[in-house]
Order: sequence, then C-alpha cells, then structure tokens
Amino acid sequence: MHALVDPKAPVTAALIEAIGVPAVLLDPQGVIQALSPTAPALVTALAKGKPLALVMRDPDLIDAIEQVSRHGGRRAVELIERVPVERTFRIHIAALAGSGWRRAVLLTFEDLSEQRMTERMRVDFVANASHELRTPLASVLGFVETLQGPARNDAVARDRFLTIMREQGLRMARLVDDLLSLSRIELRAHLAPETPVDLASIAREILDSLVLMAREREVTLKLDAPQQPVTVAGDRDELLRLMENLVENAIKYGQRGGEVGITVAISGEEASLSVRDDGPGIAPEHLPRLTERFYRVDTAASREAGGTGLGLAIVKHIVLRHRGRLTIESVVGQGATFRAILPRLLEPTR
Repeated sequence: MHALVDPKAPVTAALIEAIGVPAVLLDPQGVIQALSPTAPALVTALAKGKPLALVMRDPDLIDAIEQVSRHGGRRAVELIERVPVERTFRIHIAALAGSGWRRAVLLTFEDLSEQRMTERMRVDFVANASHELRTPLASVLGFVETLQGPARNDAVARDRFLTIMREQGLRMARLVDDLLSLSRIELRAHLAPETPVDLASIAREILDSLVLMAREREVTLKLDAPQQPVTVAGDRDELLRLMENLVENAIKYGQRGGEVGITVAISGEEASLSVRDDGPGIAPEHLPRLTERFYRVDTAASREAGGTGLGLAIVKHIVLRHRGRLTIESVVGQGATFRAILPRLLEPTR
C-alpha cells in the first residue's frame, strides 16, 4: 500500500525544492505547491501558488496532467516554447499516491533545446554550405581546367586566373567561417549571457580595428558614446562580432568619402548600439528580409564587397540571444541605421 502524499505538507515541499532537476509539484487542482530551484530558470513564469494552466497553456500538456491526475500512471509530453527564444522540453508527468478522485502530480522537465538545435543545425549547415559553395567551387574547377589546357603556356592568363582562384578560395573560407559562427550562436540561443560587458568599450575597440578599412574607402568613423560604462549582460566576443559586422557593412555599402556614425546610448532600462551610413538606402520591400540567411539586396555588389550573405543573420541571432531586438531604418537615397537594443545590467538598489 502506498503512503498518502500531501502536496501542501512542508516536508513534501522541502523534498521537491531539494531535487537537482527542474521539477514542479501540483496539487489535485493543478496549482503549483512546490518547485525545484532550477525550474524557474527553464520557465520563468513558474511560481508557487499559480495554476499551471495559466503559466503553460499547451493543450496537450494540460490534458496529459488531467488524465494522470484522474487515472494515475505516467505520461510524457514534448513541448516547444517560442518566447523569448525557441526551447524544446520533454515533460514527464507522474501521479503521486493519494486519496480522492484526483491525485497530486509531479512534473519533471528535460531540456531538449540543445539536442534539437544541433539536429536542425546539422541539416541546415549541410544544405547551406552545399548550395553556397557550389558556385565558387565550379569557378575554381573551371579555371583549373583552363590552366591545364588552353592557358597552359600563357603566363599573363595564368597569373590572372590564379588571382581569381585565390579570391574564390578566400570567399569560401569566409563563408565556412560565417556558417560555423552562426551555428555556434544558434546552439547557445537558449542560454542568456550573464557576463557584464561595456558597450562603449566594445564600440571603441571595433573602431580602432577598422580604421584602416575605413581609410581605404576614405570613410570617416564618428563615435558618440558616454564616458561612463554602458553595461549589459553579454558575451563579449559575440557583441564584438555584432558591432564589427554592422560597422563593416556601413563602410562597404556607404558612400566612398562619406561618414559612418556609431552611437552608444542609454534609455531607461535599455542600452543601444546604432550604426548609421550614408549609402544608397534600402527599399522598404527589402527591410523585412535583410536578416534572412543569404538574402542580398544587390547580389553582385554584396559579393564584390566580399559579403557572404550571413552578416546580418549573425547580428540578428546575437541580438536574440542577448534578449534584445534589432531595428532597421532606411530611406532610399538617405542611408540606413541599424540599431541593436539590449537590456541594461542595472546596479542593485539598496
């Protein structure tokens, strides 16, 4: 005979709170009576005293809990949460011994996000790499055949073809590097960064590193940032990559001899990084698709500038991982402004 379990008893709550895995104890009415410390990190709205149906509104989950509470036994439900980032859970549901027509229920959560993301990324990586590498590979192979045949003894043609082959090889290397970077960022999308990072320092570092590139196009880099730190919870390497991608794009696609403006600002509980160029601007129909993988407004101009078509996709995923948002404003003929808005890391109040 099973001992009766009272979900409201202090000893029961203490046992649940000591569990090392994400777990939630529901009373027979579906109200949260106890939860392990790791549970709110998985689903932030979980709290003692709340009906679970108000926190997690998935019909399959609610129905499975109802069936287990009434009839006993065990069930497992796979659930996808899409806000703030996509996460996949397997929730194990077990009835606890008790009396009455409904039983208390224990939920334990298994985070499958990384596993599912890895599976999806493997498929995406192969598809994207094979599609995007096909053209430069065909170009290189074509030049090799020419060098082995008609141009075998033509020194001028040989030098020109070798230069083009080197450029295509570098393009493929950049593409693979960007694909790997994007995969790494997506793999960690469900893990919000926690390290304090100063956005003003990031901006100054990137400007210093891109001075030569700007000088080649006679572009002036102008920074507007406060002297005091503008701190966010972030991944420093990813934020450097974000800033580098935006400023590089502004230099490449802005006017030769023009100006690129970089602004770091604070607004309430948010901080922003803005990059403004004076290029040709972007037509409204292109704006919603700019952060898609391999989407290019002008394919020829992008490839001529050395772009892989992944720079803004990388920016978008970095912003999402930092629980922020990306805005793009542009008027044709008047340039464009890209702004990453991130939650500030505020000093605790005393």
